[in-house]
This record gives sequence, C-alpha cells and structure tokens, in this order.
Amino acid sequence: MPAIVGVAQVITLGNSSVFHIGDVYKIMPFAAAKTFSGAGSFNTGERLNVHNNLSSTNTSDPDMIDQNNAFNM
Repeated sequence: MPAIVGVAQVITLGNSSVFHIGDVYKIMPFAAAKTFSGAGSFNTGERLNVHNNLSSTNTSDPDMIDQNNAFNM
C-alpha cells in the first residue's frame, strides 16, 4: 500500500546513515565499520554495577577481508 508522507525536515545525517520514510524497495548503506570494545563498554543507564574481573578483547581478524559494499550505489 503506498505511503503518503507530508513534510519531513532533516537537519543532519551521519556518514553511514539511512533515512527511511514510507515504502522502500531497497535500503543500502554506503559505509561500513568494525568496532572492537571490551566487556561493559556500551552499558548505559543509572546505577550500573559492572564487574569485569578478567576480560580481554580479541581483535584478531585472520581473514582480513569482510563483506564489502561495492555494489551499493
């Protein structure tokens, strides 16, 4: 069913953002990133109590090549 969209004001979009309104056939990002973080890195909220007695982050990437986005144009 078609979407009827009124006025949309976009102030800022990041480098790899996707802005989606209404019906969409295909959504493709134009950027990719890999993030390594340790235990408890992205915790948010009030009264967090995180105990990481022994923690390590494995950043080894033996294949060296991840999925690309060469055809996302």
